[in-house]
Formats: sequence, structure tokens, C-alpha cells
Amino acid sequence: MNGAELRIASIETEVITANNENIVPEAGDRFVNTPHVEELTARAMAYLEVGYSVHFSGVAGTGKTTLAFHAAAKLGRPVILVHGDHEFGSSDLIGRDAGYKKSRLVDNFIHSVVKTEEEMRSLWVDNRLTTACRDGYTLIYDEFTRSRPEANNVLLSILEEKILNLPSLRRTGEGYLEVHPSFRAIFTSNPEEYAGVHKTQDALMDRIITINVDHYDRETEIEITRAKSGVCKQDATVIVDIIRELRLLGVNNHRPTIRAAIAIARVLAHTGEHADQHNSVFQWLCKDVLSTDTVKVSRGGSPLMAKKVEEVIRKVCGRTGGKRSGKPVGSKEETSE
Repeated sequence: MNGAELRIASIETEVITANNENIVPEAGDRFVNTPHVEELTARAMAYLEVGYSVHFSGVAGTGKTTLAFHAAAKLGRPVILVHGDHEFGSSDLIGRDAGYKKSRLVDNFIHSVVKTEEEMRSLWVDNRLTTACRDGYTLIYDEFTRSRPEANNVLLSILEEKILNLPSLRRTGEGYLEVHPSFRAIFTSNPEEYAGVHKTQDALMDRIITINVDHYDRETEIEITRAKSGVCKQDATVIVDIIRELRLLGVNNHRPTIRAAIAIARVLAHTGEHADQHNSVFQWLCKDVLSTDTVKVSRGGSPLMAKKVEEVIRKVCGRTGGKRSGKPVGSKEETSE
């Protein structure tokens, strides 16, 4: 990047990376901070400031990674980001032997005598976890349960005894590293029933504080949809109410997520259309974006989602005789802009 700043926009947070090793998070212009977000952040900071590690647990699309970056920004330290991976081993976190360095010294101080010495040393390269522990950075371990439990065993001594066990191959020759006092760890994970997720060891879960994260409240989802798309509050309200209504279908249904609301809103803003049940663009937008397997098939085998989407659009939009409305589902009073 030649020192140039790279800006990465998450759902609600903006982070800046100055190099390949760490990132410095900061709130972006479109960050939405509602009482719901403030409460979750305050809970996390209460633990982090004391020295505990925090674990945001919840279904996909609930803003866990965004919350992790937001809390990390409040700590004011550079961030090391790690994504869980089934192929991970401990070396992918702490470092590894990256090869050998061979040196040769030829001593010809006396013209008639040639003395040659050769030395071969292993080259050790620290990985991200070691860097965070050494320099006191904040570690964000995103979806850490996608890594196999044995790969995460190295975290046990870090979080409890504040010591990182290391091979003696490091340049310092020490077999351990004392964890910097400013080091903090923030974990995120999806439920165990998700594909590719491992059940983590009890010893690790006993060392971190878990905060269960559900979908944001209605007002927060409306504000996020507006901030990320540019649609008016009335359109954002209709879209979010449709999304929230569809979540009521089925058992343990957590979809559609806020990502679906943002996608619909962005295309609406791009086309200049509005969230109206008689608007053909809005109709096909909802059907395309919301065609998930949440409601799978009828007894005859035909898909039900398209039909359910139409029903929910009519329900949400039809409360005012087909006009767009800012009312929540079941509300009797129309909200103002």
C-alpha cells in the first residue's frame, strides 16, 4: 500500500489499516449508536476495562463483529484481526519456523591460512497472536469456533496466567512470553448448529465473559438501514417491519437479517423508488432478496417464501389503505419523520 490508508467499511463501523499487521478502528460517519447499542457496548467495556476477555455470541447478521470493533475502538489500542478457520493449528496463531538462515565466515587474516566457519539457524516468524500479546494490542478473534479446539489451546495460559508458551526457536531463545498488560481479547461466534462450527472446550469458555447478541431492536434496525442506504425513514421503516415480520415464520427462525434490509434499501435508493406495495420494483426486490429457505415448501412441494413475502408486504403496507407508513406492525398511530 506504500503507506497509504485503506478504509474498510463494516456494517456500521469504519476501520483504518496502515499496514498489514494491525488496524486502528474508529467510528465511521454512518455509525449508528442507539440506546440498544450503547447498552451492549457498556456491558462489554465493563469487563474489558477490568482485564477480562469478552465473547459476543449470536446468530449471523446480528452485528457481533461490528460490536467487537466498536468496543476495540474505545480501548484505544491497535487491533489484530484473526478469522477462525478449520485448517488452523497453534502455529497459525503464535508463529512458526519459516526456514533456515545459513551464514559463512571466511577468515583470511593470515595470508597463508584460510579459516571458514558456517552456521545454520532456524528462522522463527511471530504470528498475530504473539504480536498482540507482545505489544499489548487488542485481539479480535472473529468466529473463533470455526477453528478446531486444539488450535485454541494456546489461549488458555494467555487468558489465565498471562503467559504465552512459545518454542525456543524464537530469536530471544525464551520458551515463554509475558503478556503485555494492555492486551485484550474480543471473540465472536455463531451457534454450534451452524455448519463448520466446532464445540469449544469448557476451559476456554470459563476464561471469557459471554454476551449473547440478538437482532437489534426495531428502532436501531431502522436507523442502520437509513444510514447504510440513504432512504427516508418511512421507506426504512416499511422495509424493516417486513424483515421483522418474516422472522416470526417458522421455528427458531433468525432470518432475514439486517443485511437483507440494507440490500433492499440500497437498491431502492439507487433506482429512486419507494417501499410501496403497488411498486413493481419494490415487489421484485423483496422477492429476490428474501427468497431464502426460511419457509421451504408446501405439502405439494411448491416454494412458500414468495407467497409469504407478498402476504407480509400487504400486511405491512396495507394498514393505511396502500400508502407507505412509518407504523410498526400492529401500531395504531403513524410515526412522524
